[in-house]
Amino acid sequence: MRINYGEIRLLVNHGHCANLTQSAIPIGRLLRSRILTGVTLFWVSHFQIVSGQYIVPAMPSLSRKTPAVYPIRINRYLAHEDIATRRGADNLITQGKVLINGRAAKLGDQVNEGDKVEMRGKPAPKKYVYFAYNKPRGIITHSPQFGEKDIKQSVAHARSLRNVFPVGRLDKNSSGLIILTNDGRVTDHILNPDYAHEKEYCVETNEPLREGFKKAMEGGVNIDGYVTKSCTVRKTGPKRFTIVLTEGKKHQIRRMVAALHNSVVALERTRILNIRLGTLAPGAWRPIESEELETFFFQLG
Repeated sequence: MRINYGEIRLLVNHGHCANLTQSAIPIGRLLRSRILTGVTLFWVSHFQIVSGQYIVPAMPSLSRKTPAVYPIRINRYLAHEDIATRRGADNLITQGKVLINGRAAKLGDQVNEGDKVEMRGKPAPKKYVYFAYNKPRGIITHSPQFGEKDIKQSVAHARSLRNVFPVGRLDKNSSGLIILTNDGRVTDHILNPDYAHEKEYCVETNEPLREGFKKAMEGGVNIDGYVTKSCTVRKTGPKRFTIVLTEGKKHQIRRMVAALHNSVVALERTRILNIRLGTLAPGAWRPIESEELETFFFQLG
């Protein structure tokens, strides 16, 4: 991916502006280069200028998000505008940092169309982290019951994974890729089926795949009155196939296979957008960074 310097204006010390007019260069090189000191926070396309350091991937463009429906609760409004997660918004409100029409907001306040919502002071920039984690079979994504173990408990010993949470879920009997992050802003972009983001799985069945299995799966399967969206299926063995989904109903693949008179004995998620499980061992994790993170944000849309 390339970015044109002529499209960037930087706000620097004393309110002066600098225009970068060099020819386009690879964004990977740009990310590795110190550019200017004293740069204030400023959003540009899919990239973010961060104080005195580097250009880093920014949050995805929100051009495809649905408009807010008014009246809207203040915490939902702040989350909708990507200012904070709902929980983070509640914290900002209780700290008195949110104003509605010049008045300190309270939990549960409603925002009407035309209201002026302001923030008191500048919150310290938060360092966001992203990890690919290989959830082993038998581990709960979250909310374990008695005797069960979830992802948070499994990685509690790792300092780098403090305060992260899993985005989405895999059921207890499934394994594979889960993204761990402390960035609640990406959750809706990953999980909302309106964005049609690809997730890929390797599946093994109990019985051999029947003739017409691929066509039936790709054309949509009726599961309890809901017909699944079009997907891509590739047979990899008599009892094995890969499937790429752009939605994520509860136990969707297992229910689709059951509707076609078979059952799943092993299910592993191997890809979310451009993030691949690869050779990551069960229970292990790795950071998502550099060009892989750039591409991930870009594909989030």
